[in-house]
Amino acid sequence: MGKFFRFVLIMGLSFTFSNGCSSQEGPKTDRKPAAAGKFYPANPDTLRAQLAELFRSAKPRTAQNLQAVICPHAGYVFSGIVAASGINQVDPDKTYDNIFIIGSSHQASYMGASIYNIGDYVTPLGKVAVNIQLANELIKSNPVFSYVYNADLNEHSLEVQVPFLQYHMKKPFKIVPILLGSQSEQTCKRIAQALKPYFNGNNLFIVSSDFSHYPPYNEAKSTDKATCDAILTNNPDALMKVLGDYEKKNIPNLATNLCGWTSVLTLLYMTAGDAGIKITPVQYMNSGDSKYGDHSQCVGYWSIAVSRNTAAAATPSTEFNFTKEEKKILLGIARSTIVKYINEHKTPEVDDKNFSPNLKIHSGAFVTLKENGELRGCIGRFTADVPLWKVVQQMAVASSTEDTRFPPVTAKETDKLEIEISVLSPMKKIFSADEIVLGKHGIYIKKGYYSGTFLPQVATETGWSREEFLGHCSRDKAGLGWDGWKDAELFTYEACVFGE
Repeated sequence: MGKFFRFVLIMGLSFTFSNGCSSQEGPKTDRKPAAAGKFYPANPDTLRAQLAELFRSAKPRTAQNLQAVICPHAGYVFSGIVAASGINQVDPDKTYDNIFIIGSSHQASYMGASIYNIGDYVTPLGKVAVNIQLANELIKSNPVFSYVYNADLNEHSLEVQVPFLQYHMKKPFKIVPILLGSQSEQTCKRIAQALKPYFNGNNLFIVSSDFSHYPPYNEAKSTDKATCDAILTNNPDALMKVLGDYEKKNIPNLATNLCGWTSVLTLLYMTAGDAGIKITPVQYMNSGDSKYGDHSQCVGYWSIAVSRNTAAAATPSTEFNFTKEEKKILLGIARSTIVKYINEHKTPEVDDKNFSPNLKIHSGAFVTLKENGELRGCIGRFTADVPLWKVVQQMAVASSTEDTRFPPVTAKETDKLEIEISVLSPMKKIFSADEIVLGKHGIYIKKGYYSGTFLPQVATETGWSREEFLGHCSRDKAGLGWDGWKDAELFTYEACVFGE
């Protein structure tokens, strides 16, 4: 994002480029406040009084089953009301396993994301526990995470969210502070994939970002509305298109539409394609609305709630309600792709102009090939940044040519293949094997760099018990041994399965 880097230069920030480091660098110490006295009061009594006033002016709670909220991170006199309105959507009586606070670094550039794992967070209101065990697990099992010593030193984007939570939440909570240092869309996808298993009702995600920087008042309002509207589509591509379009418009003084675009994009990569997700705007203001701001150069602030739509969750989501025609189209794409690729090493072009929304959702899928009833290839993916029909096309090629258990499919075999497609629901982390329902749930086992999966139909086809289902997956797919699943991470998912 070229405009982001111009924004960095305008801000005059000092960037240090780093490839990250382990938790062994730097002292083992709590993270002291860097923004107190600058972005918010350093005196505890003054800070409590200001927070009380901000929450009195905030929008009331309307969100139910909240899973994430986007909040601004400017000085409280500018964005505090909007931030309070966002945090006000959180149920103050709820106990969360973790509150993930995600922001994009203003102070340092480095690969991936830095997770603070060497101590707790301190503000004038006291200490907030960091879930250091989980932070270490994420760093150990995902190369996209590390601890970067200078990432948190002078960064405000995560810190300014903490006093709002301290004031609002009635029960103790633990945070997982994550600072993105990369400007790569691909890195955002990897971070989202690592965090998605935790995106459930047991955890809360706070995504820290301001919106437009420095356009005149009216231009700020229109720019911020366009960016918000793109987020509400729950489509990462829509957000990137709006950011790219505005970069070309040459709006006076517009340095960026969304300073934390990587953090918001990461959130959308976690939620895209989930029919149960509901994204709702909470409140908008910009710095021109503050008595300390002016209308010539403004910074925009949105709070946006991301909730689980219980009505949608109570009934099968759209991706599990394919019509016969939609199934026929997907199976036809898979077959025509395999035939053309095996014979010509080319992927056929597909015109999706008249495709239904179901065929364009962002959802993971597996393509399974059988010959004379025997497995001939099976490859898939759990998440998607492209439409479902495209995932099916990609997995059709992969299952016929890249499954290392079998030689590539030959031209003579294509007529003998039986094709089956499994469209996947988002993964859910489980904490007991008893949560697995055989025939309904697929399983994904992960420990460090080792992982393996079985689709739901495997249990039905084999007649395995739950112990056998887990044992075979752990030993034969993940390479962890028969009992390796017992100290690994376990996830379940569901699938809509159909074949020719």
